[in-house]
Amino acid sequence: MKRIVIAGSGFGGLAAARALRLKVPRETDILLLSPRPELLYYPGLIWIPTGLRTPADQVISLSAFFRKYRIRHLPETLVGVEDGGRAVVTDKGRHSNDALLIATGSASLRKLPGIEHSRSICQGLEDAVAIRDRLAGMESGTIAMGFAGNPNEPSAVRGGPVFELLFGVDTWLRKHGRRNKVNLTFFSPAAEPGNRLGPKAVKTLLQEMARRNIPTHLGAKLQSFTPNEVITEAGRFPADMIIFTPGLKGPDWISGTALPASPGGFIKAGKTCQVEEWPGTYVAGDCGAYPGPEWMPKQGHSADLQADTAAGNIASYLSGKRGTREFRVELVCVVDSLDSGTFVYRTPTRNILLKSSFFHGAKTYFERRYLARYR
Repeated sequence: MKRIVIAGSGFGGLAAARALRLKVPRETDILLLSPRPELLYYPGLIWIPTGLRTPADQVISLSAFFRKYRIRHLPETLVGVEDGGRAVVTDKGRHSNDALLIATGSASLRKLPGIEHSRSICQGLEDAVAIRDRLAGMESGTIAMGFAGNPNEPSAVRGGPVFELLFGVDTWLRKHGRRNKVNLTFFSPAAEPGNRLGPKAVKTLLQEMARRNIPTHLGAKLQSFTPNEVITEAGRFPADMIIFTPGLKGPDWISGTALPASPGGFIKAGKTCQVEEWPGTYVAGDCGAYPGPEWMPKQGHSADLQADTAAGNIASYLSGKRGTREFRVELVCVVDSLDSGTFVYRTPTRNILLKSSFFHGAKTYFERRYLARYR
C-alpha cells in the first residue's frame, strides 16, 4: 500500500488532501501531520477586532473532514526531512512515505528592534483578540498600521490584511462616533505599498486613505518601535497602538535540512510544485518559492491552486508517470472595509480592479462556502 504524507493543515495541506483522495486509489494511505486537527481561517482575522467575527468562528474542527476523506491525522510538528524526502521527522517520531507534500506555511521576520510593542493581524488569534480588546477601550489617541517585506524575496509580503483592517477600523470608528478622537496612520518602507496588486490598485488604495483622512509615511526604512512611537530613517511619529505585519521568511525547520532554499529561506520548487531535484517531494503554499512574476502572491487562493497541481502530479508520480501539470499564476482578493470592498484580479496578462458595496457581501459568502467543505 502506498503512503502519502502531507505536512500542514492550512489551505495548501487541506486542499491537497481533498484532491488526493479523489485522484489516488482508494487503498492509498494519506497521513496528515499538523499540531492540531483544525483549520485557522486567517482571512477572517481582519473581522475579529471590529466584532464581525469571534475567535470561535475562525477555528474549524477537521474531525468530520478527516473521516469523510479517510485522512489519518497525527498531532505532530514537522522538524526535518530525510532520505531525499522519503522520510519526515517530527517532534514525536519518524514517518516513511512514497510521496510527500510540504505545506507548513511561512514564518515572520521579527527582527526589528521594539517589535514586541506591536501586534500583527496575520500573527494569529491571540494578536487579533488583543487588537480587539485594545480598540474597544480606546477613546482617543493614534493607531499606526503598516507592513514591510523581505528584502531577499520580493514576493514574501502580506499587505492585503493590513489594508483591510485599516479601512475596517476606520469604518467601525466612524460608526461608533470615535473617529474624530482616534487618529489612524499608515506606514510602510515601500514607496508604493500594495504594488503586487497592480499600479492602479496602489493609486486607488492611497486615494482611499486620503479620502478617509489617513496620513501616510512611505518609503523610509523602519528603524524601531517604542511603546508609543514608530521610528523611521525619515523621522518618527506617535502611535498609541502599533499594528505591524513584517515580511515573511521560510519556516525555521528548513535550515536544518538538505532542501534547496531560496534567498528568503523558502523551499525552491518548479511550476509543477515538485521540489527542485527531489522527485516525489512537493510543496504548496507559503513555504515554497516558485518561478513566476515578481508580484506572484502568497495567499490562500494561490495555495489552493498549487495544492491541486501538486496532488495531480503526485498521483501521476505514484503510478509511474511524470507529473507535468503546472499551477496557474493568479491573484484574486477583495480588500474589505466592513461595508464595501475592492475586488482585485491579476494574471500575467490582465489586471482588473472594481469597487462596490457588493464585494463585502461577496467576501462573507465566499467564507461560508469555503469553510463548508471542511466542517
